[in-house]
Amino acid sequence: MIGAPMNALWQHLTLSTLSFEQWRSASYLNRLLSPLRRWRQSSFMLRWGDLLGAVLVSLVFAIAPFVSDDKSSLAVLLVACAGFWVLLTVSDEDATEVRAAIDPQTEPRSLQRFWHDVTSPGRSSPLATPIHFLVVLYWGISAAATALSPVKRAAFTGLSKLTLYLILFALMARVLRSPRVRSWVIGIYLHAALLVSCYGIQQKISGVAALATWVDPTSPSAKEPRVYSYLGNPNLLAAYLLPAIALSIVAVFAWRRWGPKLLAMTMVVVNATCLYYTGSRGGWIGFAVMMLVLLALLFHWWSVALPRFWRTLALPLGLGTIAAVIVLAVLVVAPLRDRFSTIFVGRNDSSNNFRINVWTAVIQMIQDRPILGIGPGNVAFNSIYPRYQRPRFSALSAYSIPLEIAVETGIIGLTCFVWLLLVTFNLGWSQLQRLRTVRNQDGFWLMGAIATLVGLLGHGLVDTVWYRPQVNTLWWLMIALIASYYNRADEPQEEV
Repeated sequence: MIGAPMNALWQHLTLSTLSFEQWRSASYLNRLLSPLRRWRQSSFMLRWGDLLGAVLVSLVFAIAPFVSDDKSSLAVLLVACAGFWVLLTVSDEDATEVRAAIDPQTEPRSLQRFWHDVTSPGRSSPLATPIHFLVVLYWGISAAATALSPVKRAAFTGLSKLTLYLILFALMARVLRSPRVRSWVIGIYLHAALLVSCYGIQQKISGVAALATWVDPTSPSAKEPRVYSYLGNPNLLAAYLLPAIALSIVAVFAWRRWGPKLLAMTMVVVNATCLYYTGSRGGWIGFAVMMLVLLALLFHWWSVALPRFWRTLALPLGLGTIAAVIVLAVLVVAPLRDRFSTIFVGRNDSSNNFRINVWTAVIQMIQDRPILGIGPGNVAFNSIYPRYQRPRFSALSAYSIPLEIAVETGIIGLTCFVWLLLVTFNLGWSQLQRLRTVRNQDGFWLMGAIATLVGLLGHGLVDTVWYRPQVNTLWWLMIALIASYYNRADEPQEEV
């Protein structure tokens, strides 16, 4: 008697019963855009629109780790992605119209296969997912926080950046519906990450000078160099590598031929080694929770084929083995032990002490503006934080994702963000169940995305490096990956 009402409440909370297609078909704006759709059918470029969007998305991840900041060519590329998404969206057409426009006699076979992936039954409109609804709601809350911000001009700068990232998410969720494009984009990111990791390991071998005071000079680990590769910061590098490790692990199972599988195994080893050399405690925490989640998901995927004995014991044994390996490594490897032990010394470590002082000031900022915060972005933060900072503890951010979201958009924004995570993980889990039922190998990418989100959140508890474009784009890539699997309950299921 209690189960049914609770299940209904959960369905409504996670927007599982919300129909976006009905709204779209009845929308007056949708009817106003019909002339643009007719123009799109006659446009050769826009008939390739989703494929061109995939190229733009791939370029983002190909160049992201090799550019210095968001004022570089990466920002120009994000603007191009945003403009192209707007062009595709306002001229969007029904999937049946797209299939009808493809002439099998004249169109290249590669284009026919691509459009079959994107528009085949079971592929939903990219605008019709619960995740999109929460993303738009979060943007609206951020816009309201900007309008009410005490530093409106600074907050508008942050809102502009946020808008670019969210539109990039929308473009990625659209083009990643194609399994070929999905594997293509992930492969490009993994190859870029492999180059980044190789250079980081080379820095460790040849020795590298720190570009900032990243370690307490009184700590036993102060003499251990921390690599930063092309990203200029070891904590940023660690966050960048977390998705690469998870995706390269699942690539071992998702890629079908032995050559790519061996390459994926090499990526796992190289990326994990470079992550260790970053000396990032937050990155290590993120790696630990990410691996635990990934192992649990992989066990769930294979459990249907296991005997009853192993179905009962495999997961506890696997999790226990990982925990034992981590504890043994901490006890045996001296640099790891020294660096890891600083997590528990409180203010006795200068890095810990710095963060605690920043968190104290940020909590005061939240208490003064608890509803909608000060507005999004580091520019707004840098304009307000000096009024609250402790002497000698200047900061560029809150050094904690929950605190950063709360100070920027208040309790309302933080609640919406938690709701977005809830809906994302629920959608990811439900689609993983569907893919597991039909044994669709694409489920491995979904597991990698879910585990990566948990790992980045673990790292984000004590740092805010994933507000940097190199990591922020990856965060939204993971959410877009999950959104791209969306399949309404009334749609046919696909088998492989």
